[in-house]
Amino acid sequence: MTLAATAATAHPGFLSPTGIEIAFLLVGIATLGAALITVTTKQLVHAALWLVVALGGLAVEYLLLTAEFIAWVQVLIYVGSVVVLLLFGLMLTKAPIGPSPDADSGNRWAALGVAFAAAAALVWVVVDAFRTTWIDLDGPAHGSTEATGAFLFRHWVLPFEALSVLLLAALVGAIVLSRKRSKEQS
Repeated sequence: MTLAATAATAHPGFLSPTGIEIAFLLVGIATLGAALITVTTKQLVHAALWLVVALGGLAVEYLLLTAEFIAWVQVLIYVGSVVVLLLFGLMLTKAPIGPSPDADSGNRWAALGVAFAAAAALVWVVVDAFRTTWIDLDGPAHGSTEATGAFLFRHWVLPFEALSVLLLAALVGAIVLSRKRSKEQS
């Protein structure tokens, strides 16, 4: 066999997608749709619930990439903690349940332009960085849970702790703001 034929059989490319690649694309489209609904809805509680769907879709994408540990971290930390904290904060601040007129600032076109520019820049950077990288989904997993956990807690423990302090400060701030409104109304 020639070198070109060997290279063509090693990486089938975009013209012959596998079932995992098709599932990855479909889940990605559903996740993108949920994210778009999250940022365009005028109801804060619905936005939080669509955020659960978007973050769950990301967890499914991690599962399709055989990163089970990261998928469970996504579910436990983001879906289980951050969104619950967000909903708890909404309940404490007595956010309106129905459509909120304050949720629309009138800058939708500017925000849309910035979003498309940021998305284009992100896609360009990722494609440029990983242009020649192939992930072998049929072979053994490259990172074990032990190696991933050791790397995360060795190099990323400070950002995790800073995020937890930030979320705690946001929750305390929501409680303080809701208490001040109650005292002013009395």
